Amino acid sequence: MAKPHVNDRGFIRCPCNRCINNAQHQLEVLETHIHRFGFMSDYNEWIYHGENVNAASSSNVPQPNSGVHDRDEMFEVLEDIISNDAEVDQLGSQSSNVQYDDLFTALNSELYPGVSSFSSLNFLVKLMHLKVMNKWTNKSFDELLKLLKLAFPKMDLVESHYEAKRLMTKMGLGYQSIHNSMSETCPVCSESRWKMQEGRRMGKNVPHKVLRYFPLAPRLKRLFAMSKTAKLMRWHQAGKSTDDNVMRHPVDGRAWKDFDRKHPEFADDVRNVRLGLAADGFNPFNNMSISYSMWPVVLTTYNLPPWLCMKPEYLMLSLLIPGPQSPGKDMDVFLRPLIEELKELWENGIDTRDAGNDRKVFKMRAALLWTVNDFPARSSLSGWSGQGYKACPTCNEDTPSMRVIGKTAYFGHRRFLPSTHRWRSNLDFDGRTERKRPPRRFSSVDIMDQLRRVKTSIPGKHPNYGGVKRKRGDDELNWRKKSIFYELPYWAEIELKHNLDVMHIEKNICDSLLRTLMGDPHKSKDTDNARRDLQHLGIRSELHLYEDGNKLMKPAAEYTFSEANRRKFCRFVRSVKFPDGFAGNLSKNVAHNDSRIVGLKSHDCHVIMQRLLPVGCRSLVNKTISSTIIELSFFDIMIHLVLHLPEEAILGGLVYMRWMYPFERYLKRLKDYVRNAAKPEGSISEGYVVDEALTFCSRYFDDIETRFNRPDRNDDGIHRTSRLFVFESQCKPMGKQSQVYVEKNVRDRAEFYILNNSPEIETYLNQHKQELQLRGCLNPDEAHRNEFADWFFEKIYAMNRVHAPEVTHELLSLASKSNIFVSSYPACIVNGVRFVTHARDVRLKTQNSGVSVPGTENENFYGQLQQILEFSYLNDFSVVLFKCKWFRCDSRRMVTENNITSINITSESYKDDQFILASQAQQVFYVEDPSRGPNWRVVQHVNHRSIWDITEDGMSDIDLLQDNSSSNFTLFVDLGNLPQINLQRNDGDVIPIVQPFTTVSQHVNKTASFLNDDDEDDVSEEDDETVEESADEETDEGNDDVDTEEDDDDRSYHTSDSK
Repeated sequence: MAKPHVNDRGFIRCPCNRCINNAQHQLEVLETHIHRFGFMSDYNEWIYHGENVNAASSSNVPQPNSGVHDRDEMFEVLEDIISNDAEVDQLGSQSSNVQYDDLFTALNSELYPGVSSFSSLNFLVKLMHLKVMNKWTNKSFDELLKLLKLAFPKMDLVESHYEAKRLMTKMGLGYQSIHNSMSETCPVCSESRWKMQEGRRMGKNVPHKVLRYFPLAPRLKRLFAMSKTAKLMRWHQAGKSTDDNVMRHPVDGRAWKDFDRKHPEFADDVRNVRLGLAADGFNPFNNMSISYSMWPVVLTTYNLPPWLCMKPEYLMLSLLIPGPQSPGKDMDVFLRPLIEELKELWENGIDTRDAGNDRKVFKMRAALLWTVNDFPARSSLSGWSGQGYKACPTCNEDTPSMRVIGKTAYFGHRRFLPSTHRWRSNLDFDGRTERKRPPRRFSSVDIMDQLRRVKTSIPGKHPNYGGVKRKRGDDELNWRKKSIFYELPYWAEIELKHNLDVMHIEKNICDSLLRTLMGDPHKSKDTDNARRDLQHLGIRSELHLYEDGNKLMKPAAEYTFSEANRRKFCRFVRSVKFPDGFAGNLSKNVAHNDSRIVGLKSHDCHVIMQRLLPVGCRSLVNKTISSTIIELSFFDIMIHLVLHLPEEAILGGLVYMRWMYPFERYLKRLKDYVRNAAKPEGSISEGYVVDEALTFCSRYFDDIETRFNRPDRNDDGIHRTSRLFVFESQCKPMGKQSQVYVEKNVRDRAEFYILNNSPEIETYLNQHKQELQLRGCLNPDEAHRNEFADWFFEKIYAMNRVHAPEVTHELLSLASKSNIFVSSYPACIVNGVRFVTHARDVRLKTQNSGVSVPGTENENFYGQLQQILEFSYLNDFSVVLFKCKWFRCDSRRMVTENNITSINITSESYKDDQFILASQAQQVFYVEDPSRGPNWRVVQHVNHRSIWDITEDGMSDIDLLQDNSSSNFTLFVDLGNLPQINLQRNDGDVIPIVQPFTTVSQHVNKTASFLNDDDEDDVSEEDDETVEESADEETDEGNDDVDTEEDDDDRSYHTSDSK
């Protein structure tokens, strides 16, 4: 009888004793509920199932609890959770419903007798959500529960945080604990599964290692359980660029398109999921002196829009590899459960209900597109060692390298130049002519041929098995293993398997470059051995070490700052002020005596490389050197990897979706879960599952602040719509409001600007100009500015008297002119951007007074914000204007070199045209230009990370790399016309070398065999392997730190160079 009365989604009210017609389920679930919980005894007339619908008003028919459940968000939450549970839908088993019993009991319970606005479950979930959002401690939460119980004794509430967490876990997706061996002993090395003490098992069975695995399929299904997220999972198809020259998402990259071409059956359904994987080690303790390395494996979903897929709410923890040691080259052992599930999702898929398509079931499949890791972790995942002569995974066996004193250096970058380039014949690089072609591009077939020659090794660190250091054969190249990822059927054909992490590469290059420029005695790449290398190569004779009596002297180089210039550069960095939220306060990183810069985090290095270094060093070093941003012989593998970043950008798309910044910040969130230092992995696992459940529930909450609806720091909160464009120029004022009287001539200019920038009255503007021409006015433009406001007022009021339909309240208010008193503010927020007047800005640590507006001929006008004025009109309409000081932008006072624009701030222009609409302003900031004098500033444009300029068709006009405050200009240098220069600094500065005296000739002769590139093949492979293993051990211990969201990663790679 009930079957014909299901709704369009296949759901019907459930008349069991638990649901009492409050919940809706599919028929299979309904039958299970009735069988298990019994049928409602007082439900005699089946008004919800087709019988006597007119009897709904009968008093003896039980009605759904409209007081609680029809308004309770948790009802919808549980409905979406249960309806997308494949076990419930397909099997209808009783055991699969047990976990929801306590949830439905709490849902059907009033929080307090007579209080129908909250169910007990709803209140508890929101209270837990507040705890997570505001980072309450467990103890403070317990104390709050006790206080609520004392104040409201009849409140139906749990007794402790432990009970609340246990209830929340039932809404989560859980995890699996996998021991290091499922049998009592290891099948390979016969070691006991359990920890032993004095040869006996400890009192309680404690496994050596426990891997926490968070199944992927249920988490992907939850993305389709809610209609909002289900629709977002299709964004990559609807939002991809239609212009081949525009890239805003990985879907626009060549690798994604190639994958679709090779697997059309996968690409046919846009709901199939594309994943990215990141793994990194971190120390879960606040005490960094404790050596502990835990490795989370995190997945991101690239189906989502670019502004969501890297948000922590959409990242999924997949594996938690336990410490205290790093897994290193045995990473594949821990990846096994994830790989097996990925294989299942690719080959068979899983039935999933799509809430965005009437909850119809479809077969969801998933594929792993690539991994994102720092360079040492990349070696562990890919199987290609990042050490030795062939360290570059892209160049493979063609990696251009040579042995120098104490390390392997990566030269030969002239191979990438055109064959006719004059630099190929220049002997100043390494003393020889470069005739080699660029490194080959290795196809998937070539890589698989190499992997077939790699010997299979037993994983593990047992001294009798996998722990033995194995000497690689010549035919194995730098392969240490065949990665487990090759078990995925599609992996071998993927063009971009492992991304080079721009964040860490940029950090290491910045450290090397900055320390060398600053002449850091401990971290500079301009070492004594580097000078000896130059002498052996027979190049740069002016930089060679020489003997002065019983001392060995090192000439000062042009690419290092003198002491005076070093202090100038430090003062320059100290003087820089960034816009709000753009970057950290770098003045804190400058030593008090302006002698050095210390404590730079990854994002600090990003800003210095993109914004400050090209500007600050222009006047402090030779122009040729500053243009090329230094030519040095410190070419470690990080410098070499830069050559491959452009190609990866073409393959994978935008950098900010393929670097480690969001994942490093996510590690900080995982670290906050640790409440029991004795069991950090367990704390993180339990905390993650609860937070995951609360995050899912919070998507349904509108009456409290959640991660999804909380306003941004610079949210203006104004979404006023109007028929007139100028009335939409609103702001969120900040600071004290003051009423100021504006002189009539100034107010007239402001009002004309408002009228002239109203496209809706363009007809009236043109009509007035035509009348002036008919009058034969000698200066029609000036007359138009002076007379239009009065003419427009008379025109509109005359039309209003005859009730002309085109005269609206807005048009009438605009024609009536503004109030003589104007509201003034010291700061405001417009379109998510904070602006501050210059008078207030000079007292702050940030700089938010720089403004820019585009001109009519692709030029920009630059200025400083002087006043923020709000002009009031009739009917509560208003217009916010910025009064600015505009700088002259002629060729004498604004100069652009290498895409760096400098402007003179002492010359003012447009004194009679100072106003712009607040909504027209674009923010810039100014940096001192040491190369041109104290009155010159370098203009830096700003694209804010939280603002996405997406038009209705999905088109983006901004540099999406700016999501992490990147530069929006490209430094272009014509390297072909560089003159021959002397790299010795001419200030006479010479650095004595403090070490046991050894003559230059003795040292060169002693190391000559290691410096000869032709003898590279004679270097022992065993030596290469030893360096590699030592570096791997250092990396395992060195990559255990986690940075806060404000202070990003501060690590350096442990390459053979740093060793």
